[in-house]
Amino acid sequence: MSEFAVVLVLGAAVLHATWNAIVKGTRARALVLAAVAGTHGTVGLILLLWAETPLPASWPYIAASATTHYGYYYFLSMAYKWGDLSRVYPISRGIAPLLVSLGALVFAGEMLSSQGWAGIALVSAGICLLAFFSKGPSVPDPRSTLAAIATGLIIATYSVVDGIGVRLSGSPFGYMGWLFFSEFLVSLFVFTRLRPSFTPEVRATLRVGYLGGLCAVVAYGLVIYANTLAPLGMVSALRESSVIIAALFGVVIFRERPWISRLAAAVIVGAGVLMLTLAR
Repeated sequence: MSEFAVVLVLGAAVLHATWNAIVKGTRARALVLAAVAGTHGTVGLILLLWAETPLPASWPYIAASATTHYGYYYFLSMAYKWGDLSRVYPISRGIAPLLVSLGALVFAGEMLSSQGWAGIALVSAGICLLAFFSKGPSVPDPRSTLAAIATGLIIATYSVVDGIGVRLSGSPFGYMGWLFFSEFLVSLFVFTRLRPSFTPEVRATLRVGYLGGLCAVVAYGLVIYANTLAPLGMVSALRESSVIIAALFGVVIFRERPWISRLAAAVIVGAGVLMLTLAR
C-alpha cells in the first residue's frame, strides 16, 4: 500500500469522524442532518446528469438501501442526543462488520478463520467495555447504547444491500447517484416538520451541516479512489481507524470521561475490525 493511498484513507477516516463530531456538537441535530442529507442529494443529482441509468434488477436494492439510510439518520441522531461520541461511534462502527461477518457465516456458509474469530472477540470485548464499563462522571443513558447498536445494525444492512445492488446495477455511479439523490427526502421531511425560520442562528447551523455533508462526501470519494490504488481489504481496514479518531475527538474536544478506558476500548474495536477485514 503506497504512502499516498495511506494518506488518502487516513484523510477519509478523519473526515468521517469529523462529520460525526459535528452532529454530536450541535443541539439542532435534525437541521444538521438535513443539511448533510441535502449535500448528499446535490451530489447525487450531479451524478445523475452524466451516469447511466441503473439496470432494473438493482432498483429494489436502491429502494431498500434508501429506506435503511433514513433509519440510519434517525438512530444516529438519537444516539448522539443520548450518548457521548467516544461511546456511540465505536459501538456503531464496530458492530457493523461484526454483524456482516456473522451474517455471512450463518446465511452464506462463509467459514471464519481463526483470525476472523479473534477479530470478532476483540470487537465484542471493545463494545462490551464501552457499553457496560465506560461509565464516566454520570451513568450513561442506556438508550444511547441501544441507538448505537441499532445504527450499527443499519450500517451492516445497507452495506450488504449495496454490495449486491451495485453489482446488479451495471452502473455504479448511477446506483450511487439515485441513492444519494433519495436523501433529499430527509431534508424535505425535516424542513416540513420543523418549519424553521431562517434566522441567522438557523443559517449558521445549516452551514455547519453543509460542512459536515461535504466532509462525508469527500471521505466517501477518497475511499473510492484509494480502492483503485490499493487492495480493498487494506483500504477497508485502515478506514476503520476512524473509530480511534472519533474517540480522540470525544475525549479531547468534548471532554468525555473516563478517557483511558474509552480510548483503550476504541483501539480494541479498531484492532478487531482490522483483523476481521483482513481475514476475508
